Amino acid sequence: MTISKTLRVFLPFAFGFYLSYLYRSVSAVISPDLIRDIGVDAASLGLLSSAYFIAFASAQIPLGIILDRVGPRKVEASLLIFATLGAVIFALSDSLVNLVIGRALIGFGVSACLMASFKSFVDWFPKERIALANGTIMTFGGLGALTATAPIEFALQVTDWRGIFFVLAGLTMLAGLMVYFVVPERPPEKKQPGDATLKDQIAGLIEVIKDPKFLRYVPIAVTSQGSMLSIQSLWMGPWLSDVGGLSRAETANNLLIMASALAVGFLSWGAIGERLGRLGIAPIKVSMAGIAIFCLVQVTLILEPTSMIVPMMILFGFFGTAGSLSYAGLVQNFSSHLSGRVYTTANLLVFITAFCGQWGIGVIINQWPQVSDGHFSPLGYQVAFAAILSLQLLSFAWIGISKLIWPKV
Repeated sequence: MTISKTLRVFLPFAFGFYLSYLYRSVSAVISPDLIRDIGVDAASLGLLSSAYFIAFASAQIPLGIILDRVGPRKVEASLLIFATLGAVIFALSDSLVNLVIGRALIGFGVSACLMASFKSFVDWFPKERIALANGTIMTFGGLGALTATAPIEFALQVTDWRGIFFVLAGLTMLAGLMVYFVVPERPPEKKQPGDATLKDQIAGLIEVIKDPKFLRYVPIAVTSQGSMLSIQSLWMGPWLSDVGGLSRAETANNLLIMASALAVGFLSWGAIGERLGRLGIAPIKVSMAGIAIFCLVQVTLILEPTSMIVPMMILFGFFGTAGSLSYAGLVQNFSSHLSGRVYTTANLLVFITAFCGQWGIGVIINQWPQVSDGHFSPLGYQVAFAAILSLQLLSFAWIGISKLIWPKV
């Protein structure tokens, strides 16, 4: 495969995923503006931001089937039209309901950005390069998260959050055009047989869900990634302000540090997985080690050592991405024609967890009265973050239990 074709496959999908992660993370910076302009409380803010995740999740199962049958190029280009429409609606909204609708359309519209990329890589790249390709594109997601911090805060000095979303709408349309016109059609040998029925596709989905290795590792993969998304894409911003006592500019700068570590983590875990894979160490085991350290970082976050904010941002961003490597580990247990369904089933569970986690954190925080106008109780954050961490610890326990249930797997 030539370098030119490699770039044609990689760069348009990378741009789409960059925007997807920017949309995902921007709430952490614009949340004070939404609280001021729309008058939302913690639970409503959590629902508004997490609408992205539930709409994203709702598309994952049919998306896996469609990706395998139609191909990633046409699917992503079509869905990005919905994201463009959602960004315009969000920019024009004056009520919580309309904001939720716009945010949900964005989530639905970018729902293929990562999974279409992964599927395209399986179609075009050799198996031993997939972990590196996945990690590299996740780095572009980290760059999107980075853009959603200090650069967005700077842009808010020039325009408001509505103007930012109008610009994002234009960029999203551009990304859709790039995917459709630049990415080559997938190789003929990778296309599904013409006589494959929907029943056959669903049977493949059931095959994925029933696999013991999938059932063993997917809970910790989805709870760690879902927890990271719940906090990173919204609640870390208010936490820095309400618990850390930081100004808006300081909050944005610390989110920038975390996003930078996120980008480095995505790239590093892919490279680490590929290197250790050559030594016979499975990517899933490398991912589990990183997730274990991520859990320790969350314990530190719960204890609220505000004098260690910068180290916490770095460690949270870097080790919070370790779960992304588990995708490559999961898909290695299945044939190529099922890869789309493996990725999208795992992603479905991640984003359902992120929706429940992000909204649930807001609901828990709302159980304590605000300490001042627009600022929430530190105790509420502690209880909410501890609840999120407990799910990950239970998922680790499940790995051991599953080995008793399926000792030969």
